Amino acid sequence: MAAVAPIETAAPAPSPAGNLDERICQFLVSRGRLKETDLARAGRLHDEDPSSSSLVSLLTRLGLVSEREMAEAVSELLALPLLSSREFPESPPANVQTSVRFLKHHHVCPIAEGEEDVTLLVADPADSFPVDALRLATAREVKLAIGLRSEIDDLIERYYGSGRSAMGTIVENLTDENNRSEDDIEHLRDLASEAPVIRLVNLVIQRAVEQRASDIHVEPFENRLKVRYRVDGVLHEVESPPAASTAAVISRIKIMAKLNIAERRLPQDGRIMIRVQGKELDLRVSTVPTAHGESVVMRILDREAIVFDFHRLGFTDEFLPKFIHVLEQPHGIMLVTGPTGSGKTTTLYTALSQLNTPDVKIITVEDPIEYQIEGINQIQAKPQIGLDFSHALRSIVRQDPDIIMIGEMRDLETARIAIQSALTGHLVLSTLHTNNAAGGITRMLDMGVEDYLLTSTVNGILAQRLVRRLDLSSAEHYEAMPEVIREYQLEKFTEQRPIRLYKPGSSAANPTGYFGRTTIMEFLVMSDPIRRQIMQHASMGDIENQAREAGMRTMFEDGLVKSIEGQTTIEEVMRVTSEG
Repeated sequence: MAAVAPIETAAPAPSPAGNLDERICQFLVSRGRLKETDLARAGRLHDEDPSSSSLVSLLTRLGLVSEREMAEAVSELLALPLLSSREFPESPPANVQTSVRFLKHHHVCPIAEGEEDVTLLVADPADSFPVDALRLATAREVKLAIGLRSEIDDLIERYYGSGRSAMGTIVENLTDENNRSEDDIEHLRDLASEAPVIRLVNLVIQRAVEQRASDIHVEPFENRLKVRYRVDGVLHEVESPPAASTAAVISRIKIMAKLNIAERRLPQDGRIMIRVQGKELDLRVSTVPTAHGESVVMRILDREAIVFDFHRLGFTDEFLPKFIHVLEQPHGIMLVTGPTGSGKTTTLYTALSQLNTPDVKIITVEDPIEYQIEGINQIQAKPQIGLDFSHALRSIVRQDPDIIMIGEMRDLETARIAIQSALTGHLVLSTLHTNNAAGGITRMLDMGVEDYLLTSTVNGILAQRLVRRLDLSSAEHYEAMPEVIREYQLEKFTEQRPIRLYKPGSSAANPTGYFGRTTIMEFLVMSDPIRRQIMQHASMGDIENQAREAGMRTMFEDGLVKSIEGQTTIEEVMRVTSEG
């Protein structure tokens, strides 16, 4: 039988030097992927039983470093290829006979062979034993390639087992008897506390973090339980537990979020504080009853990943000075508008971070408090006990604040107190749900706010959307077609000739071609002509036209500029705006 060609990029296995563990750990620390305190804690645990596993393996098992971060660091440090599951061969090398138990124990898997060598996929190259064992067993040199431990385990099962994934293996331990009665609350509580269910839910959360998901959707249907991750604003369906495990999985999530598992008729909200893949995460949990059970959505907030920086959010050098000028007004109202999930709260937090100095008192009332900022008094609204935005605001103004942030202007009462606060010398920041900046004015008029109060308090309205950011390592540029240039008047936005646009490329590590998101925005600054139009109750279109005459760039135009610059694609801009 012909030998499978070895992977050409695989480097020879590094000599198992005693300090390889230390080199990898110091590399992780130097790149900011591991804290010194966490390394010291793991080191003490490893010293208690050094024979059990390598320090590198212990770091991932403790969740101090994610599997992907570890794999990327090892690959870079040792100049070894990092392979994703999409690059694994369909079948194992035919002439390499190894014990499946041995492969599972050490989390290694042979993937290719040549006449004089075997390529071994490993998660921990610091563990030299499996490399030496395979070298002796095959009488051939061993080359290494790096993979994620979970993907290697799945590959071993695919090659030598029944083809089940890690989730399938866990699910096998869930018997039909365990799901006999969804009305037996005590039984459900016991089932949700059993090891297979705990591992199953942890795996769902862990994979969401690995894929940079912002939300996890767990949705029960008649014959299946669907799990979807929202990555860069787009939902992707992933491997799901079987329908028989629905009650156990949802009960486990509710127990983690300290919700009432007996209550299935009413929506509930909770939170889970958890450490996953080396990150301290805050999961906001929402449940609602549906026809086939409770639908659960978990919003993932990674406090360590958030950076309150205007340029990182997508504010351009041309745009930022105007925004800062309005933000630094001593009093008045500044609104941020957009649909749910458009980054409004992050923009407000970034603005508060800019204003947060020792000589300023800032108080916020939010529902919920998404990120805690040192030096800012943040109040969690609790409508169920009567502490809603309007009631909290009445108390806030007696606390002698300089700046007030309201999570959302939901009703006329809240808007009137905010306006009153602005009239008495406070700077008020808040959000509204409208499609564009001019819509913020008409929305407040529709709520019942008097036009003369609106014109005397509102300083500016920012509208924004999030678009997926191109992965620059694989993005491809192309010359824009003449029809596209004419339709969107691209000549106005660049001196570059010919005009180039960009499209996502694709790589094994990132098949979508996008990585992260950036903001497209428009900023309406209140001026005397706009104030006159508001007093005349002009239409939203007339107000927007007046703002554009004064120099406002619309969200769509901002998106076109960022498309030409290669930050995103014109298709993404059209997807999230009403134009195009």
